[in-house]
Amino acid sequence: MAATSKEHRLSQHVYATLQTLSCSLVEGLYLREADSMQELLCTPSQHRTDILAWICSSICPSLGKKLPTLRSKDPISLSQELAVFGQEMMLCRTDDLDLITGRACPLRQLWFLEQLLTLVPDSVDSSEDSRAGGEGLLKELFCPEALPHLTHALTPTLNPWPSDIRGARKGQRSLPSRSRGEEVADVTALLESTHAALEQLHDQCVFLRGEEASPSRFSVCALRVAVSDLAQMMSVFSRVYDTDFRSYCSRDPPSLRSHTHIFSTVHRLLNACNTELEVLQQVSEVSVCLSDTVNEVHSDPCYWSHGHKRTLCDYLMKLVDRMPRVCKAVKAKATQLEDLTKRYTEFLSLHHGTDSKPLTEP
Repeated sequence: MAATSKEHRLSQHVYATLQTLSCSLVEGLYLREADSMQELLCTPSQHRTDILAWICSSICPSLGKKLPTLRSKDPISLSQELAVFGQEMMLCRTDDLDLITGRACPLRQLWFLEQLLTLVPDSVDSSEDSRAGGEGLLKELFCPEALPHLTHALTPTLNPWPSDIRGARKGQRSLPSRSRGEEVADVTALLESTHAALEQLHDQCVFLRGEEASPSRFSVCALRVAVSDLAQMMSVFSRVYDTDFRSYCSRDPPSLRSHTHIFSTVHRLLNACNTELEVLQQVSEVSVCLSDTVNEVHSDPCYWSHGHKRTLCDYLMKLVDRMPRVCKAVKAKATQLEDLTKRYTEFLSLHHGTDSKPLTEP
């Protein structure tokens, strides 16, 4: 966080120094945020390279005559020449091309630019010193201790002029009073004519008639700001177009192929995929509804038998508890059934035996 704030301070200082030195490459940008300034000064671009070349040319005018030919030949040779100049200034090495092209860390780039700007003649230091001296003089003149002396010097109680010169000065002062009235009359007439001309223009301009009723509909200040912003964006776009986009715009347009059935096939497959996804979504919703219903059946109590209200789990547990007794009763019934079957078989065998015995007695 501290490094970021330091980068922002350096960006603002370098940008303000470029504006003070009347660098034509930063005129019309009107940057306000430190992030925008850092992006301009630390991002690899042709504009940043031009700014660096301008700084080096300001330090060494003979270098400025050599840079245009290098720029037209090869950008790499331009970067190498700037790196050699930085080594001569003992600020970098000849192989620090990342620092020249803007690919090094922002803090190092800003420090490099700041050190270069200190070498530019007629830098901002002299103006700051003179400004500081002027501010000190004004503070000294308008301090509370010196204010009475200043007031007395501006309005002296004794007139130092002799009487003859004093009369002549009074006569000279009376002359402008008459001309001042004439000037006031002339200015009044000029104002009236200007006001009449403005009213005539207001009647001719239809779009200005509704301005009093709805001031937000049209504003001259807003129009001026919009035109200024438009001019700024057009200048920036023209610079970017000349440096980056011109080579791409001069290319031939791509040739369009006739395989349009591929798009219809892809569209049909995408529609089928969307349909399957909708079906899967509906299946998921139905599954969720079934799960909720089963959970309700398991958890909600209801009347099963004998007038008792129980849940399904409780009723199943009760049936499981009754199963051994039911099985025992079934086994007992099966045993009784086998016993009855056996007796019935014996009875049938005895009955058939008596029927088949011959009658010997008369």
